[in-house]
Amino acid sequence: MNITFHGAAQTVTGSRHLLSLNDHHLLLDCGLFQGRRKDTYSRNLNFPFDVTALDAAILSHAHIDHSGNLPNLVKQGYPGSINATSATAHLAGVMLRDSGHIQESDVKFVNKRRAKRGEAPIEPLYTIADAATAAEQFVQRDYDAQFEAVPGAIATLVEAGHILGSAGVILDLEENGRKVRLMFSGDIGRADLPIVRDPVLPKDVDYLIMESTYGDRSHDSSGQAYDELQAVLSRTIERGGKIIIPSFAVGRTQTLVYYLHQMIDHHEIPRIKVFVDSPLAVNVTDIFRDHPECFDEEATNFMLADPHGSALGFDLLTYTRSVDESKAINFIDEPVIIISASGMAETGRILHHLRNNIEDERNTVLITSWMAPHTLGRRLSEGKKRIKIFGEEHKVRAEVASINGLSAHADQPHLIEYALASKDTLKGVFLVHGEEGPALALMEKLKQGGLQDVHYPELGESVDI
Repeated sequence: MNITFHGAAQTVTGSRHLLSLNDHHLLLDCGLFQGRRKDTYSRNLNFPFDVTALDAAILSHAHIDHSGNLPNLVKQGYPGSINATSATAHLAGVMLRDSGHIQESDVKFVNKRRAKRGEAPIEPLYTIADAATAAEQFVQRDYDAQFEAVPGAIATLVEAGHILGSAGVILDLEENGRKVRLMFSGDIGRADLPIVRDPVLPKDVDYLIMESTYGDRSHDSSGQAYDELQAVLSRTIERGGKIIIPSFAVGRTQTLVYYLHQMIDHHEIPRIKVFVDSPLAVNVTDIFRDHPECFDEEATNFMLADPHGSALGFDLLTYTRSVDESKAINFIDEPVIIISASGMAETGRILHHLRNNIEDERNTVLITSWMAPHTLGRRLSEGKKRIKIFGEEHKVRAEVASINGLSAHADQPHLIEYALASKDTLKGVFLVHGEEGPALALMEKLKQGGLQDVHYPELGESVDI
């Protein structure tokens, strides 16, 4: 039995791990690597293994850093199944088509510049059509139901509590009469997050592949995040400003809408128009509504009691799809809340809203998530006073506020609890999906907790288990 770490190794993006046993090969996640544009194309285009030799794939959840290279995998000849929960399969279908559109648009722009330099055009990583083809290979799996992923590997998907449909992957392995239980955490959520259920902890696990995104810090509680959000909104509205929120289409947008719905219903903020200006987020929210079986008890009860009959809809909320609807928001001369993608403020409609509002000191740009290095979101969160949008420099006169407690990732205390849940059986822990500082801090804490074999694998490293 062998694991090779082909992505999210000593970094946060591009989750991809290859398990080999009994002469079969199982891929865990196939995410896009995200970072400097000049580095990402070739790294995502080329796989360091024989795609046609893969027997099966399992997807932990629909976020693009975990799912985003599946269309390229299929395009290059992968013929097998992509196993995921029903909600993940539905979300990924929408998100991958959106990613295909972005790939096509980005390459069209790049090729214009290449043509001016006399350089040959490049092809998109994949297209909308490629994404649609990949979606046909999804096989929907129920939570807590065993299935044979490859010979000798019985898989079970359990609630990860990160986003709708997210799963940890339990793999009961057997090779040459030897039995091993391996668990891949995917992205681990937090207890008491809104909407989604709490994560299932490992049990009787021998080896654990575990994320470490926030291995060096503690989050504020979701209650603290709610209060901070209310305070930011109130002071911005009082000075007549707009609140611009870069937000991931999956998870963060729905959490914000849910909180805003509660605040307005409870008269905790003035009645103010709210716009979700992202076609992808609109489509994703429709999928959330189609999967109430994934909601936690609080969200289910709120939805049943709400006069609108929905946790994610109310009279002041507008979901915009068309470009004209998006442009019209810029002509509203009163406080409004604008939630728009992309979450790291690198692409999409959020750039237009930032360009139109960043230089007005009445406004607030609200950062609610981790921002990858070299992104516009990271530069804003670091307090840069001058930024470039569409190649033009802008002064940052708007307030830039950050809320820590909305993260859908487990913090250090929760990560420690997660790993130590299998302390008596664990033979090895592999920390992935984390930058060096957080991962090494978590490693030290786990060793203090009695787990001595904790490893932080390098990209491409192979380990026998």
